[in-house]
Amino acid sequence: MSESLIVVGVLAVIIIILLIKTAVIVPQRSEYIIERLGKYSKSLSAGFHVLVPFLEKIAYKRSLKEEVLDIPSQDCITTDNVSVSIDGLLYLQVIDSKLSAYGIDDYRFAASQLAQTSLRSVIGRIELDRTFEERDSLNQQVVSAIDEAAQNWGIKVLRYEIKDITPPQTVMDAMEKQMKAEREKRASIATSEGDRQARINRAEGLKKEAIEVSEGEKQKRINEAEGQAKEIELVAQATAEGIKKVAESLSMAGGETAANLRVAEKYIAEFGNLAKENNTMIIPANMGDISSMVATVMSVLGHTTNHRS
Repeated sequence: MSESLIVVGVLAVIIIILLIKTAVIVPQRSEYIIERLGKYSKSLSAGFHVLVPFLEKIAYKRSLKEEVLDIPSQDCITTDNVSVSIDGLLYLQVIDSKLSAYGIDDYRFAASQLAQTSLRSVIGRIELDRTFEERDSLNQQVVSAIDEAAQNWGIKVLRYEIKDITPPQTVMDAMEKQMKAEREKRASIATSEGDRQARINRAEGLKKEAIEVSEGEKQKRINEAEGQAKEIELVAQATAEGIKKVAESLSMAGGETAANLRVAEKYIAEFGNLAKENNTMIIPANMGDISSMVATVMSVLGHTTNHRS
């Protein structure tokens, strides 16, 4: 009885060990390649699986997640014969686990080497200056070249990114001098443009000032002319009003006698003023005949009055 229990216990242990050895748990986003007697049998997806003891085994394990490969730095020659060191990152993903296992021995190494050769080929077709300006185009060309070959490997190349582009020190010194000269050129252009704009602004200011001054002078002359015209008009009106009143006074009783007296007084007063202001005088021949002069003036007034009537 005890011997049979020992046998049963041994068999149970063996079965448990076999179950442990043959039971397989595949993680999420992974696939295992199973071979039966050295030949491909199946691909196990995520979950719990049990293999046939002694016949089946796990040959390859593949992750279906996106992978990142660091592409080592390498020297590339541009079309203008400048050597530059370039490194990058390659992003790829296993699409078909069976092809990735049997289509190529090491798809990571193959993709890395193909990325380097493709990059050298692309860099060799452009000039040094364009390598800095056209990184996106370079990345896309490398991806296209790798992805075309990687279809037989069961992988998909998602993208390639250039990390650093390092030209020789002599080239970097020349580029630094070129950039310095370019900055000085832009600064000189900006200074000249500023000076040009300043001169334009000053000219515009002087032009507007001259226009404003001329407009002010024009308005001033217009105002002066209008003032003079108004003054002449007022003087003429006053003179006309005075003449009118004189004519009316002459037509009144005693008006002519008063006019005679006024003319005589004015004549004598003005002649006296003339004698005070001048050392030399020309005396009329009929100086004593004031009455004849007054009569002459009054005759003129009378004629004017008759004419108005």
